[in-house]
Amino acid sequence: MHVLKRGVPRVVDAEVRRRAVVDALFRVVRREGVEQASLRNVADEAGLAIGSVRHYFDSHDELLVFALRELEERVEVRMRAGVERISAAGTSGERGPLVEALLGELLPLDADRHDESVIWLAFVTAARTRPSLRPSALRLHQGVRMIVGKVLAGAVSYGALPADLDLDVERERLAALLDGLAVTAVLQPDLTTPEVMTAVLRRHLAELAR
Repeated sequence: MHVLKRGVPRVVDAEVRRRAVVDALFRVVRREGVEQASLRNVADEAGLAIGSVRHYFDSHDELLVFALRELEERVEVRMRAGVERISAAGTSGERGPLVEALLGELLPLDADRHDESVIWLAFVTAARTRPSLRPSALRLHQGVRMIVGKVLAGAVSYGALPADLDLDVERERLAALLDGLAVTAVLQPDLTTPEVMTAVLRRHLAELAR
């Protein structure tokens, strides 16, 4: 007869376990790509029986979709915090560095953000041939453009950018710049360094303000 040890919880929090599985999936994807992130490989990475993973995710696609949403939410939390800091700033001089920092959250400027960019690129590439991933990949694409659009519109409203700025075009141009820097930094990290990315972003923002 099994006896439960005193002080040991009997119920594992489902969200905690799902996130542990997702973290394991992210590690596999970083090392080996999406195609190697099978339920079996993810279970091994997480130190779980495959039945435990299947308890939370019925299929490989379901796990991938959940993981992509988790990645989206993690970035979104940081972006919302950055937007709030910009809104609370008192002057244009204070807002400038905050805008740069906010947009920098979308670039692989440190180890954690580099890992996120590797995972993002792996997922959005896989979404081209995996229909189940396309809605989440589209949300990521649109989410970046929504944030960039809000930042530019806010900068126009408080006079940091010209009032006649073509917001639609400049939103796409800046979003494409961020995407391009992230991709090249993942593929050529020794050439597209954090210093290079920061300098390019800073120059672009300065030219917008002229």
